[in-house]
Amino acid sequence: MSERDTYFVYLSKKDNEQIIGIGEISPLSSLSIDFLPNLENIISDICKRVENATLITLEDIFELIPVSLPAVRFGFETAFLDLQNGGKRIIYKNDFSLNQKPIPINGLVWMGDFEFMWRQLEEKLEQGFSCIKLKIGAIDFEKECKLLELIRKRFDENQITIRVDANGAFPANEALQKLEILSNYAIHSIEQPIMANQWYEMKQLCKNTPLPIALDEELIPLVNLEDKKRMLDYIKPQFLIFKPTLLGGLQKTAEWIELCKERNIDWWITSALESNIGLNAICQFVANYDPKIPQGLGTGKLYHNNIKSNLEIEKGEIFSRK
Repeated sequence: MSERDTYFVYLSKKDNEQIIGIGEISPLSSLSIDFLPNLENIISDICKRVENATLITLEDIFELIPVSLPAVRFGFETAFLDLQNGGKRIIYKNDFSLNQKPIPINGLVWMGDFEFMWRQLEEKLEQGFSCIKLKIGAIDFEKECKLLELIRKRFDENQITIRVDANGAFPANEALQKLEILSNYAIHSIEQPIMANQWYEMKQLCKNTPLPIALDEELIPLVNLEDKKRMLDYIKPQFLIFKPTLLGGLQKTAEWIELCKERNIDWWITSALESNIGLNAICQFVANYDPKIPQGLGTGKLYHNNIKSNLEIEKGEIFSRK
């Protein structure tokens, strides 16, 4: 993936069009359920309906946007919250947005050949990250384990936390064996070891795994509250990972967090390659929960033409500078 389409929605009040709230709509190819060929027309139609409606609350806007359009809901939701707070890219007034309190984040090492991944790793360590997330499943598994072995020879688990993300790359009948091998390297967690929608196989993995499993893609198709509860109670994962753009926005993500709280499941939030507009909103949402473990909020650095913002990353933390 070398490029992506992003849409921005602008909201203002009819009696004061100088104050504008901005939201981002950025569905991901092959992941978002609303990555559609006619999405621009869908967004345009929703804009007309919002413009012609008598809107008072965020719920009024949600009434116009079906849950089958999660990225669109995220865009309108964050534009509305921005407008509500004066159109200054303040989605929530909290210590992150107002007082520059940082959020700890992991450094992301993308899939590639051994040398490419090692170079990225060196860069992340030099930048001061103490939690590294490695995408695995793209090269030979033995080479990926060799990379993990080299990390552990240099840093123990008290110095560097390692997360791995398989993006569903392991065949279900081989996954447990691979997890047992990975457990030799003091791995914090593995994200989505097998493809989503294999509930029985994932349940067995979570029951017998030697290292904690975090679900990500597994959450995306679930829009009904009862389905969410049913999945969590059946699979019983150790962690959940939330991408608000893919899950229907901030309010829907908060619903997931409440379900985790009820079941004593820990979680963290990851951006989904949003520009700085969407990333800023997600960071402010995360800050409401005063996170102690690193979040996955560093993807904005990938863009060559990102929108300017107050977001800065320094020594494994993301800030909103004034």
